[in-house]
Amino acid sequence: MYPKDLKYDREHEWVRLDGDIATIGISDFAQDQLGEVVYVDLPSVGDAVSTGDSFGEVESVKSVSELFSPLSGEVIEVNSALDDAPEAVNDDCYGDGWMIRVKVDNLSEVDALMDADDYEAFLAEEA
Repeated sequence: MYPKDLKYDREHEWVRLDGDIATIGISDFAQDQLGEVVYVDLPSVGDAVSTGDSFGEVESVKSVSELFSPLSGEVIEVNSALDDAPEAVNDDCYGDGWMIRVKVDNLSEVDALMDADDYEAFLAEEA
């Protein structure tokens, strides 16, 4: 259920690293809790994001939730396809539903993130 090649944070974002480029989205748990996603508000290319700070919002039929950056860096790409198809967050949260790509400032921040097994244990504790 939670891809083993990703890292996760306590706010339910996931990170896929490729060198110093991090692709970031929300986990299957998060999209399931939100329900049907109807709108995603993301930062602009060139914006700086910082670990733990909000970088946008995701709106569902149930609520509006902030998105929190798991890593610090510069936004180098935004998934603009979500403007027209926000439901991709529900349909394929680890694929087409990704949100932003960030050039990471400090790769050591990755060490603070959870692997899939730790994330599943975290979810079990929260339940």
